[in-house]
Amino acid sequence: MKAFFIIIFSLFVQACSTSGASHIQQAELLALLQADNTPAIIDVRSSMEYNSGHIPGAQHIPFWQSFTSDALDTYDKQDELIVYCEHGPRAGIAKFAYFLAGFKNIRYLEGHMTAWRSAGLPIQKDN
Repeated sequence: MKAFFIIIFSLFVQACSTSGASHIQQAELLALLQADNTPAIIDVRSSMEYNSGHIPGAQHIPFWQSFTSDALDTYDKQDELIVYCEHGPRAGIAKFAYFLAGFKNIRYLEGHMTAWRSAGLPIQKDN
């Protein structure tokens, strides 16, 4: 049983790596949005947070649904996924879930929604 928890912990650490390659800068994501070369962007915040303003084109999958949602079934496991929440912890949980689901190219938005909003970047609001 101890070995099982060590393996799970190791996978979690690998999935939640904080190396520079695991993040995308706001300016880089904005350039992709403007060039219509947008990767899958996943907002893992609550419905209330998402509806109050999110990155344009972001798909809403609350972090607690990351392990059970079939919303990403249409994506290739090699497709780039950009995951963000408000500050970072919920995105870490979602990234772990997507890693376990077989996705290989998962990145966090640097600074998450807090930094995006602070930078005055485009925000889409749903009614």
